[in-house]
Amino acid sequence: MSTRDDMLARIATALDGADRVPPPDYRYGEAISLPDLAATFVERVEDYRAVVQRVDAGEIASAVAGALSGAARVVVPPGLPPTWLGALEGTEVLTDDGTLSPYALDEVDAVVTAAAVGIAVTGTIVLDHGPDQGRRSLSLVPDLHICVVHESQLVGDVPESIAPLRDAVDAGRPLTWISGPSATSDIELERVEGVHGPRTLHVLLVHR
Repeated sequence: MSTRDDMLARIATALDGADRVPPPDYRYGEAISLPDLAATFVERVEDYRAVVQRVDAGEIASAVAGALSGAARVVVPPGLPPTWLGALEGTEVLTDDGTLSPYALDEVDAVVTAAAVGIAVTGTIVLDHGPDQGRRSLSLVPDLHICVVHESQLVGDVPESIAPLRDAVDAGRPLTWISGPSATSDIELERVEGVHGPRTLHVLLVHR
């Protein structure tokens, strides 16, 4: 008997007599039921060691200023709402026009962007790089990423997120899927953050 045959025989034995319940009806992309979409999103994002702060719409500017405490220079995409930066004092703000080099972006302390979608079950933020999110390098080079996500942008799971991203895909824009700050592990499984993107992710979740 081959190893494959042995494995299949073991599986058959384990399944013998087991209840064979058909999978529940499921349609790809259909909204899943969660008791609290926002609470699930916050919990999962925090699992990735990101900072999550729940704010009202009128508190975005003060929350952005607080998250940027100590940052001397910040870069923002051209379509970011100016009111979000209204409480900044003493911080140099660069509006990206597409000509800033990776070296120039590396010299700024932080970036502030909006988001396209937030996925509750996975704690993932998706950028479709519209005007309020800017090009991909803005969210990959600076060490601190402050991302504003509205509760109205939250979906339950990944299949459900595809529909609101369709226009960006049809327009040929890239998608960036962010699950916590950039991190990797070396051969000894020591976690290292900030290797492939921001070392710190600060999410502002705005109430409906």
